[in-house]
Amino acid sequence: MKYIRFQKDEQIYYGVVKGNSITQLDGDYITGETRPLSTEFALDEVEVLTPVEPRQVLCIGLNYEAHAEETGKPIPEEPMMFMASPSAVTAHETEITLPNLEHRIDYEAELVIVIGKEAKDVKKEEALSFIFGYTVGNDVSNRHLQKKDGQFTRAKSFAGFKPLGPVIETDLDPNNAPIKLKLNGEVKQESNTNDLIHTIEDLVVKATEVMTLSPGDVIYTGTPSGVGPLSPGDVVEAEVGGIGVLKNHVISK
Repeated sequence: MKYIRFQKDEQIYYGVVKGNSITQLDGDYITGETRPLSTEFALDEVEVLTPVEPRQVLCIGLNYEAHAEETGKPIPEEPMMFMASPSAVTAHETEITLPNLEHRIDYEAELVIVIGKEAKDVKKEEALSFIFGYTVGNDVSNRHLQKKDGQFTRAKSFAGFKPLGPVIETDLDPNNAPIKLKLNGEVKQESNTNDLIHTIEDLVVKATEVMTLSPGDVIYTGTPSGVGPLSPGDVVEAEVGGIGVLKNHVISK
């Protein structure tokens, strides 16, 4: 099932997407049980919002072997975790603003886990039961600051650097999903999550050894090879098969 959060006439709604139609729900799908209402909206007549408003944004680096190779770094024995600011999260069809054109700022298509219930010290065999569903992310990264700082928080946390959406899909095999990214219509990244170094279950286990994750929190699971720079005027489309396309427009500050 595809869940969506959207705005129409300055009102925020929650719904389920079927084709090009949205059936409104009577509440937030993350916070509790919901039921469909009789109200429907056309998908092309609403403003798509981020499907969740996460309290925590956890990211995983170097989680595809080919991406580790292209960066010249060793494959991590355990998931390489870092945090990004929730204020960096932005929605489908919004703008990614490049704050400094002298810096290299890259796109990174990613499958994103959406947590469905409070999770701490989760066992691997139970990990998937703590996940509400999956969405598409773009882990936009300032490489200049990443290298300068020696860690990732500042480089990953500018406003608009964490596009997320457009929907949450609950019926997906997260360890076998095609993933790709197009830049101005040209395919730049293309892989499958079956190439993940650390599986979706492993990520939930390792993350919750460290922290408590709450409903609506997200985990960006890593990007395949083919990362590259963004420029003003670019249109970037990240896609995960079975979920959809996350499209954003790049501008300068």
